[in-house]
Amino acid sequence: MLIDDIKKANIEAMKAHDSAARSAYSAVISRYQLLKAQDPEKEIPDADVLGIIQKVAKELEEEKASYVAANRPEQAEEVAKEQACLAKFVPAQLTEEEIRKIIATLPDHSMPAIMKHFSANYKGRVDMRLVGKIAKEN
Repeated sequence: MLIDDIKKANIEAMKAHDSAARSAYSAVISRYQLLKAQDPEKEIPDADVLGIIQKVAKELEEEKASYVAANRPEQAEEVAKEQACLAKFVPAQLTEEEIRKIIATLPDHSMPAIMKHFSANYKGRVDMRLVGKIAKEN
């Protein structure tokens, strides 16, 4: 499971005294535990863990942008290290061209059908905002 890999990476980061990696992995693990606490009996699928990772990565991107805007390059660099640690666990995202090809093969080109298809089949591997933008163009 993906969360087990993150926990192992967190332990390795702790042993290596890598504070950036520890910070990134701990944020993901913390949110996973909050989700798990809502229903301890429920198994959390990797797709949900991937969603957590992507949310943390997005927050880190916003944090880095604020450091850059505030002319604090050292902090921005530290956040970039955290992002790199999380990037190891995120699968390659579909490109705009790949999304267009997939949409072209769908029998129903309505917005709800396209969004449902990508949500069901490519969760975690595609930016749904980009899918929506491309679907509106068609």
